[in-house]
Amino acid sequence: MKLNHEVANDLNWQTPQDLRTLLNEVVGWGSETFSEGEQQFSRNLYEKIATLDYFVKQPELLKCVDVDFGRQVVSALYDSTVTNETIVLISHFDTVQTEEYGDFQHLATQPEQLTRFFEENPHLLNQSAQVDLLKGDYLFGRGVMDMKMGLCLHMQLIEKAIQEQWPVNLLLITVPDEEVNSAGMRKAIEHIAILQKERNIHVKLFLNSEPSFSQGPADIKEYVYSGTIGKIMPAALFYGKETHVGEPLKGMTAPYMSSFLTAEMEWNERFEETSYGEKTPLPVTLQLKDLKDQYSTQTPYRATALYNVFLMKRSSSEIMDIFEAVAGQAMKKCQDKYDALCKKQQVEGVGSIRIIRYANLKEYAISKMGEERVAVIENRIIADESLDDRAKSLKLADQLMIQCQELAPAVVILFAPPYYPAANSSDHPLIKQAVSHLLKKAEPYNIPLEQIHYFNGICDLSYCQFVLDDGWQAYEENTPVWGKTYSIPFEAIATFDAPVLNVGPFGKDAHQISERLHIKSAFEEMPVLLESLIKAI
Repeated sequence: MKLNHEVANDLNWQTPQDLRTLLNEVVGWGSETFSEGEQQFSRNLYEKIATLDYFVKQPELLKCVDVDFGRQVVSALYDSTVTNETIVLISHFDTVQTEEYGDFQHLATQPEQLTRFFEENPHLLNQSAQVDLLKGDYLFGRGVMDMKMGLCLHMQLIEKAIQEQWPVNLLLITVPDEEVNSAGMRKAIEHIAILQKERNIHVKLFLNSEPSFSQGPADIKEYVYSGTIGKIMPAALFYGKETHVGEPLKGMTAPYMSSFLTAEMEWNERFEETSYGEKTPLPVTLQLKDLKDQYSTQTPYRATALYNVFLMKRSSSEIMDIFEAVAGQAMKKCQDKYDALCKKQQVEGVGSIRIIRYANLKEYAISKMGEERVAVIENRIIADESLDDRAKSLKLADQLMIQCQELAPAVVILFAPPYYPAANSSDHPLIKQAVSHLLKKAEPYNIPLEQIHYFNGICDLSYCQFVLDDGWQAYEENTPVWGKTYSIPFEAIATFDAPVLNVGPFGKDAHQISERLHIKSAFEEMPVLLESLIKAI
């Protein structure tokens, strides 16, 4: 396949080789989430984009927006001045860690060198990656596919739009922290809402360029995504009853309690959803640990668990209802087995296990201790910078239960951040038009392109489309850090009525040492598809 790239000589990022050079440069700015590199990346990118003459003359259109911990969103607006219709180009620049590269970790952010290194040491890769390596069709490295190539493609688009004076506005938004809490995108949405009002622009489309993920080792198809899957994290604090190991049935261990709920939650089909013929992956446990800090012959009576649940249509309220029912079922099994043992051993048990929503626990604690004392407990935990939002959520529940031990044995159920609402625009007329255009545009170039309705890698498009409903109250009430260290900008999201779409280059094995980007897709095919898409809509 040969694609035509007829552009002015004074452009920086328009040829396949120029684009590859740009990718190597930005990947070289290592930017693992919560690292100094992530903080510095936005400054490096700002300086890079600021070299464009358009932003030299109008510097107010290029901004760094503070997020937290020294991290920033980079915002670059091409304002055509002939329309208010605006396409927002979304990407993230943080990456997961690189420790798994081991002795050659220093090459993880040097794609050309790393690819050559793998050519000399193919045994370091899995079998599928070795096959791709031999073909010479892929570039390896941390962030090449997830997702710095998407950012480079957006830089190419905005440069060409400026040069050719496209009659549409393009707003490049690239954010930190997509891989952990999406703090960058949640701040970016607020910024876009302000920009929309201040400059009288109207967002027509949120266009992300997360990579197209293969659906299996032999899959060579590329995909466009007309939505993104949602993710929510039900969590539990197991609060049993302490005892000496010599009198085991006079207490109830938290690990014992947690084993019943974890067995019920893991792969539980009650949480499975189907939409447009696509299914959510089944739930799994993300963390399970007891809270006993040191060894002793006292039994561990406090433990916590985090569970991953994907969703498409369900609200947080529905998830909490199902979680509560599953927890009740699990604790009934736990209780029945414990009671039977107590009867057999002729021991008086510790009582029945309660299932308590966090909102109800907090209400009970306030009625017992007063709002002021509860606030003191909350503020102390919130101020502890050694804890992340998940740890703070669980510790808040734990510290309240310590003050309300008369409720034990109990399982306190809650939500822990982050929450990614599902978003889908498959039935939107603009998206139908866009997908149809892309599928037809791909045919002459033999690009095996198909539509998927939900991107299942989780992405920032979750914060671009939202409808307020009663389900959010359950999330707010049962997320201990809500409104303190974590929130979602509902009001800002409500100002948008634009559909979402994800179109990005093809790659494989994100978050693995074999992460790789398809060279032809990235540097030849995708520039043509994205440009034609924007011009078509």
